[in-house]
Amino acid sequence: MPVLVIAEHDNATLKGATLNTVTAAAQITSFADGEVHVLVAGHQARAAAVQASEIAGVAKVIHADAPGFEHGLAENVTAQVLAIARAYSHILFPATASGKNVAPRVAATLDVGQVSDITKVIGADTFERPIYAGNAIATVQSTDAQHVITVRTTGFDLATATGGRAAVETATAALDDGKSEFKGSEIAKSDRPELTAAKIIVSGGRALGSSEKFNEVITPLADKLGAAIGASRAAVDAGYAPNDLQVGQTGKIVAPQLYIAAGISGAIQHLAGMKDSKVIVAINKDPEAPIFSVADYGLEADLFTAVPELVRAL
Repeated sequence: MPVLVIAEHDNATLKGATLNTVTAAAQITSFADGEVHVLVAGHQARAAAVQASEIAGVAKVIHADAPGFEHGLAENVTAQVLAIARAYSHILFPATASGKNVAPRVAATLDVGQVSDITKVIGADTFERPIYAGNAIATVQSTDAQHVITVRTTGFDLATATGGRAAVETATAALDDGKSEFKGSEIAKSDRPELTAAKIIVSGGRALGSSEKFNEVITPLADKLGAAIGASRAAVDAGYAPNDLQVGQTGKIVAPQLYIAAGISGAIQHLAGMKDSKVIVAINKDPEAPIFSVADYGLEADLFTAVPELVRAL
């Protein structure tokens, strides 16, 4: 049976998490004879469907178009997934806020156990996922006839976005049952890269002491590097940075090419969100700080001196 990937998009373009999820789906099909299909449920989202059809390894794109899908309301997307779910052995979602909102609804309705946050495919029914804030890796085998899975995107490479020639099939949109309604949104606009897609991230911790110091120290370095800005949970809880900048188990999971942690001690929940980064640079005056255990480069120094010096050197 084929494997279904639920695409994440903004009705115009696909989000990078979809490409990571396609990679995971392709690995599943290498164990179970099948092919990868992608569902694009949106409103006036033909461009996103065409983009999905060009992903290498995708055999078919199912495009469902209706006003109820415009804002990705979980109830409406769930109904669309369930309308076609029986034809698939595996249904994969990116482990993002959107995917985590829809996947449990699908799993509960299908009466199957959800396999969450997989980072490796071992077989058609066997997967690895982190537990205990990433301190241990569990091997999970699902005995259900269908598998509903969320994919930790940092665990899989991006699928090649071009070269595919999948057919785009139009599906009848599931009816909006009216259980939810989109009222509005407030989206912070920024010229910086989106945190989960950034190649470079500069994060600050509680040691910065205030929101003013956070901006004074972290922002210039991020500007120099063209980086996204992150923060530890302690810094967010203290009000130094907004919630959407939090990196960690209860924040955003990231794996950039370069992660700079300034004044972050390295609590388990923070390490769980960034330890897959390709290169980790830690700046902390405490030589016993746990962040140094995962850092590729560690600088034992006062961040208020070291970071401005680094900015000047750049």
